[in-house]
Amino acid sequence: VNPGLYCDWSVTDADVAEVWAYRVSLSVVALSVLACSSRVFIGNGGSDPSWLDAAYFTGAAGLGVALRLIHMYVDPIKKFMQALYAAGLAGSIGVAALASQTGDGGSVPAYVVAHPAAVWAVGPMFAALTGVAFKEGMCYGKAECAALFFVVPATLLAHLTGLANEEIEKGLLGTWCVLIAVFAARKYTQEVKDDIGDKSVFIFADLREDEK
Repeated sequence: VNPGLYCDWSVTDADVAEVWAYRVSLSVVALSVLACSSRVFIGNGGSDPSWLDAAYFTGAAGLGVALRLIHMYVDPIKKFMQALYAAGLAGSIGVAALASQTGDGGSVPAYVVAHPAAVWAVGPMFAALTGVAFKEGMCYGKAECAALFFVVPATLLAHLTGLANEEIEKGLLGTWCVLIAVFAARKYTQEVKDDIGDKSVFIFADLREDEK
């Protein structure tokens, strides 16, 4: 039993399943980032554009699940992050459609590499990812999450504006890959109750006004 702001609470089997689903979804996001970034570091090397799109949208799905399951006390912020995600997902679908029609770039990651302005379309989804990193960094004091909060937007802005040369962009992307891999891996070292937070706050929020 854990003490809470409004009442004592305990961890249920459903809580454990939800927390593990959240952690797995973050791992999916991390693997997607690594897979999509491999094209930049390894080169084209016969990479299949459809495979890259599959990796990209699998990661997008993982982020969507994570944003559904993440525990945040301030619900409007969570909804805003979900709205950013939805906008970025819609933009990603649009980029995928454009890439398939023009044959330019072949996949979403390849198209964004070739057309920096496409960052405007996919960027909101990565802003949502940055929000997840901020929440995790603030709540648990994780250095890799605090770094991700700066590295993710810096990488996208560097590509969008063209202010950084290719080597700097690769350095930022490589740093992003390392940080998100560490972030996803370290989630499994936390106690389940830490990922839940103060469950009594969520119990209270779900009550009817007369029950409160």
